[in-house]
Amino acid sequence: MMHVPEWVLTVAIKSGVLIFIVVTSFAYLMLTERKMLGWFQMRLGPTWCGPWGLLQPAADAVKLVLKEDLTPGGADRFLYKVAPALAVLTALMAYAVIPFGWYPNGDPIAIASPNVGILYILAVASIGVYGITLGGWASQSKWSLLGGIRSTAQMISYELAMGLAIVPVVMLAGTTSLAGIVAAQAAHHLWYAIPLLIPFLIFGITAMAETNRAPFDLPEAETELVAGFHTEYSSLRFGTFFVAEYVNMITVCSIRALLFLGGGDGPFVSVHPYLSVLWFLVKVGFLLFLMIWWRATLPRLRYDRLMAFGWKFLLPTAVTNLLVVAAIVSTMGSR
Repeated sequence: MMHVPEWVLTVAIKSGVLIFIVVTSFAYLMLTERKMLGWFQMRLGPTWCGPWGLLQPAADAVKLVLKEDLTPGGADRFLYKVAPALAVLTALMAYAVIPFGWYPNGDPIAIASPNVGILYILAVASIGVYGITLGGWASQSKWSLLGGIRSTAQMISYELAMGLAIVPVVMLAGTTSLAGIVAAQAAHHLWYAIPLLIPFLIFGITAMAETNRAPFDLPEAETELVAGFHTEYSSLRFGTFFVAEYVNMITVCSIRALLFLGGGDGPFVSVHPYLSVLWFLVKVGFLLFLMIWWRATLPRLRYDRLMAFGWKFLLPTAVTNLLVVAAIVSTMGSR
């Protein structure tokens, strides 16, 4: 029999457990959002499936499985079927380098901890647009195509500001390793959201746009595009796009917590290192709450205003802030 290296088995087990946790979290994040939206709008939300509606995700999954899986006659069948899987795959790939906390020996709790973790995250995020774009184009529907084109333009526009918001963090931490950035904040217990408030806000806004969340949900605008890029999808492939959206929500909130809120840094972590996982989850949960709150509060932007906001406001603000931070860091270094 072929011998499998131990490290391969370790990585495979970690990856399988992590994927199970993330997918389960997605299901109950969707339920939590529906409950919260009901609370914001003075209604109950899901209540029928199980106690307090806790079985609603399972009911939705069964419903999608039993739906007929249709493929448009004129669609590019290969790309049409690959696009949803590609969207989920790129969403899950980011978790390979996310440190969820710290072991007692000081090592990060992560599948991998490369020195170029930030670059890996940016590379994976840039690939994520292909799933939505190919899904819209392969359907051979004008509504789907318009949604895919909108998503491409939106992601390219807002990724520039997102990247520029990350650079000041790298400059202060002196490393592109996610674990190193968290350690740099934990060393002085000064989270970068305080000195880098503007990049913190810019990253939050661009994260909403990157995940196609309201008020930036133009690729799915029901009022003019029926359902946007996934108009022609049904059954599990339709649901797969929603899995990708909610997994991406957790991903961007995790990255934001690592870059600006100290990751697993918090009270009593030095005494009990595994508490770092709890603090990390609390911070991610808080950022997810903000995303849902913004969805319930803000109306959808008009498309031209969406693009103008990205190019004429966010990008110049991010560039200006980067120059200011670079000047400050250079001055402090020269001393």
